[in-house]
Amino acid sequence: MPKVLSPAQIEGFWKDGYVAPIRAISTEQAASIRAKLEAFERTIGGPLSGSLRGRSHLLFTWLNDLIREERIVDAIEDLYGENILCWASSFFIKEAEDPSFVSWHQDSTYWGLSSPDVVTAWVALSESNKANGALEVVPGTHLQDQIPHRDTFSKNNMLTRGQEVAVDVDPKSAVMLELEPGEMSLHHVRLIHGSAPNPSKRRRIGFAIRYMPTSVRQLEGEDSASLVRGIDTYRTFEHEPIPSRDMDPVAVEFHRKQHERSVKILYKGVKVPA
Repeated sequence: MPKVLSPAQIEGFWKDGYVAPIRAISTEQAASIRAKLEAFERTIGGPLSGSLRGRSHLLFTWLNDLIREERIVDAIEDLYGENILCWASSFFIKEAEDPSFVSWHQDSTYWGLSSPDVVTAWVALSESNKANGALEVVPGTHLQDQIPHRDTFSKNNMLTRGQEVAVDVDPKSAVMLELEPGEMSLHHVRLIHGSAPNPSKRRRIGFAIRYMPTSVRQLEGEDSASLVRGIDTYRTFEHEPIPSRDMDPVAVEFHRKQHERSVKILYKGVKVPA
């Protein structure tokens, strides 16, 4: 029997490639996490940027707790079973009046994983709506195979290579996933999705957590993941340490090593831009 998702939501995920909105954490928890993020940003003198936005759960205890949040992992279990890895996490933060955007793409393009059995839990830490560039998805496109992408390396594109699907996407076919703080959406790794810039006066803060069953393998190099439920009999990923405190030197060093591995995988075949 499902733990969080209804049978209709589970059916909808496999049919349409997404389900939303789902209450992941309370509004109070979301506000607390946002406050901790912004307190850290004050210590570094500006918005979180660069490698700090990726796999941030390795650096901050409150994000490591979030990737293990029972209700979130229960929803993943409803889709993929009880042996679950968190493979990665990413902050998607659009500042007020920010020209940054996310082009139409499939997540699976450069990840190097052995199968498309991956789901993203996109957790809203602020309101995410039409006014500030909420996530949009094209229902059913996850049923297609991997679509060719072109790299743009566009300055304002938030994706690693500025990648975009090399096919036309009808924006009228897209569905906007508006979320309140503490709500999440789930989307399939092959679902075409993207988001527009944030012309509003408020930040839009989302934290994307990538989950997959332990049977998935990395084909393009050494990699790590966090076991968040069940057992890992495959052991094809190095298991990640849990930070003992925020920005613990051991955690920072592991994060640096893993970032270098990830860069090699994500930029395979192209020169990393300066």
